[in-house]
Amino acid sequence: MCRIVGAPRTLLPLLAALLQASVEASGETALCKTGFPEDVYSAVLSQDVLEGQPLLNVKFSNCNGKRKVQYESSEPADFKVDADGMVYAVRSFPLSSEHSKFLIYAQDKETQEKWQVAVKLSLKPTLPEDSVKESREIEEIVFPRQLTKHNGYLQRQKRDWVIPPINLPENSRGPFPQELVRIRSDRDKNLSLRYSVTGPGADQPPTGIFIINPISGQLSVTKPLDRELIARFHLRAHAVDINGNQVENPIDIVINVIDMNDNRPEFLHQVWNGTVPEGSKPGTYVMTVTAIDADDPNALNGMLRYRILSQAPSSPSPNMFTINNETGDIITVAAGLDREKVQQYTLIIQATDMEGNPTYGLSNTATAVITVTDVNDNPPEFTAMTFYGEVPENRVDIIVANLTVTDKDQPHTPAWNAVYRISGGDPAGRFAIQTDPNSNDGLVTVVKPIDFETNRMYVLTVAAENQVPLAKGIQHPPQSTATVSVTVIDVNENPYFAPNPKIIRQEEGLHSGTMLTTFTAQDPDRYMQQNIRYTKLSDPANWLKIDPVNGQITTIAVLDRESPNVKNNIYNATFLASDNGIPPMSGTGTLQIYLLDINDNAPQVLPQEAETCETPDPNSINITALDYDIDPNAGPFAFDLPLSPVTIKRNWTITRLNGDFAQLNLKIKFLEAGIYEVPIIITDSGNPPKSNISILRVKVCQCDSNGDCTDVDRIVGAGLGTGAIIAILLCIIILLILVLMFVVWMKRRDKERQAKQLLIDPEDDVRDNILKYDEEGGGEEDQGLKAADNDPTAPPYDSLLVFDYEGSGSTAGSLSSLNSSSSGGDQDYDYLNDWGPRFKKLADMYGGGDD
Repeated sequence: MCRIVGAPRTLLPLLAALLQASVEASGETALCKTGFPEDVYSAVLSQDVLEGQPLLNVKFSNCNGKRKVQYESSEPADFKVDADGMVYAVRSFPLSSEHSKFLIYAQDKETQEKWQVAVKLSLKPTLPEDSVKESREIEEIVFPRQLTKHNGYLQRQKRDWVIPPINLPENSRGPFPQELVRIRSDRDKNLSLRYSVTGPGADQPPTGIFIINPISGQLSVTKPLDRELIARFHLRAHAVDINGNQVENPIDIVINVIDMNDNRPEFLHQVWNGTVPEGSKPGTYVMTVTAIDADDPNALNGMLRYRILSQAPSSPSPNMFTINNETGDIITVAAGLDREKVQQYTLIIQATDMEGNPTYGLSNTATAVITVTDVNDNPPEFTAMTFYGEVPENRVDIIVANLTVTDKDQPHTPAWNAVYRISGGDPAGRFAIQTDPNSNDGLVTVVKPIDFETNRMYVLTVAAENQVPLAKGIQHPPQSTATVSVTVIDVNENPYFAPNPKIIRQEEGLHSGTMLTTFTAQDPDRYMQQNIRYTKLSDPANWLKIDPVNGQITTIAVLDRESPNVKNNIYNATFLASDNGIPPMSGTGTLQIYLLDINDNAPQVLPQEAETCETPDPNSINITALDYDIDPNAGPFAFDLPLSPVTIKRNWTITRLNGDFAQLNLKIKFLEAGIYEVPIIITDSGNPPKSNISILRVKVCQCDSNGDCTDVDRIVGAGLGTGAIIAILLCIIILLILVLMFVVWMKRRDKERQAKQLLIDPEDDVRDNILKYDEEGGGEEDQGLKAADNDPTAPPYDSLLVFDYEGSGSTAGSLSSLNSSSSGGDQDYDYLNDWGPRFKKLADMYGGGDD
């Protein structure tokens, strides 16, 4: 339970808030009723209502716990309800029967279901014994007792009281520290407690304004307060045991700083300027002057009142103006304002707080300067009823016509300056009229392009009036009107592509001669018989051509997504459409080809050069793959070494680190310093995949203990390793051998050709010639058949001497079957008939048998 007792002010009984416990068990939902647990909430106050004062707490029974309820007061100007059901005062006012009753509404945000409860406020009568008690005691605030659960229900031990705010006047003279209230827990009878307060003004900036005795709980203020700096302090009081354990829930303490009249009114401007037209009737508004007061605007200290102290000049009356004492509005109260007689009035204005009380209120003054302006008693008049103009189509910001007016008012004043407007004939707002500030003429201009094919002529209705309206009682019309006839001139317009740009999607690798699309332009000149021709304006890779008549676009090369002319998979080509008008006009259009990737690029090793030590430890070479294709035709990659030459896998090993990286290491214990080309097989993830043998140029060098090359310059200067030089020398030797063999073969072939020419008469066919065999040895003595017959050492069989080679292509048969006898009677010579007419005689001689 929480209560406040004692002096220095009247005992304030705190109002109890009813708590309704929710039944959470599913079997007990029938016992819970959604809504307010009571029909009427009552609160007894000890004084009139103050702004921000908490009054009472209305609790809403939310049985299922899922409802989202919003509270509302039937008197929102006086009372408000927070989301937790706490009711506050919106403003300060004396409690009367008019404000003693109001309603609180609760509405479900989703179902819009609504409940209401009545609230009744009343003042507690002051008893004599209360006054006596006030003078002897300091107000005491006791921590409210907590709620306990019994059989699943929240049980009230005692009512929770709402602690009213503590009202403390500003600019107090002390003495300080000044005791305010005593905070106490009823558990201090059994425990040794320590009290503290937190919040701005205590332990938060501005710190040290409020302090508390940790033993007695006495809350005090240490210095005078200034309401204009901080009007309210919100503190929280705590009670803990000697071990620092919380023994009570914190309670909120609100301290309101009561305003004192310590600030003088201040005008926003020291000099105020206003105007009033001449001839204004009494009651005409002139201007408003405003002053502010830093004191509470809802109290007398901040309530201001205005009055006019003096007027100069005083003609034609000393009271030409009056001021609204609450708002500061200055109005005329007398007729006779004449700019030609008095052009300016000066008023001294006074503002006083305390509702203008001359005895207790504080005052300040300002000056109001009122200028009497000329009135508009002559409207502008057009010099002609109709104006003419013409404009080429599609032109803007050009003057079509010049409108002239006359005005008898004073030049270059609002009563003379003309304002022109188009009142008809231009529903699309294509024209505008600007005023020449020097001549006051109206300049009709085109602000939106005009299409000749849509409208060939416009007839505009225009009106002219002054910047300020005519003075009342003037017998002239308030404005003057005229017509403007505008003729539109047809011009040759540019053809245009639609859509522009045009986007198509196409796979790369498309062959030459494929028709992609038709890209045509439209000619807006419907009344001109014109033809459109198409040409290529920009084709960076020279992949496309366009039919000059029908606009068909065909490929003339293979489309390659990896081309440097393709940006973000898009290839841009620009085409020109030209008509045959006078003058000829043209328009451009862009074709954007979005190229879809195919797996047409094999991966390559990256980097292409690396270096390592002669020994495998500690160096290794990290490599990756460069693939101009994109996912899914690029990584992950597979890395491997070829089987040939065998020295590659004998000297090196490659390890795949992940889908994009691999590591090349020296496999043998030592490799002589030099430059080696290591072929690496890299395969991408395309479907089907693409492989490539890529050469990695490795510089093997001598290294120091840190694994850094020490002879890189020597290797680079040499350019080639020992193995590479030996390979080059072997290639040179093999090439020389091949050249020598070719020369020998050419000489032998030439010799054969010469021998054949000796055996064959160039004038006769080879089949008609008798071969000559008596020159086999080139000077040998064993030439001819007779020598063989007379040789006693010759074998007894047909193994004659070996004769020289007759040459390729010889039709002569073998001589191994020749008979050593001179007789040839048993031979068949009929084949000589097949050798032509030259051998016919021999055939007759030897082929006739015994005859």
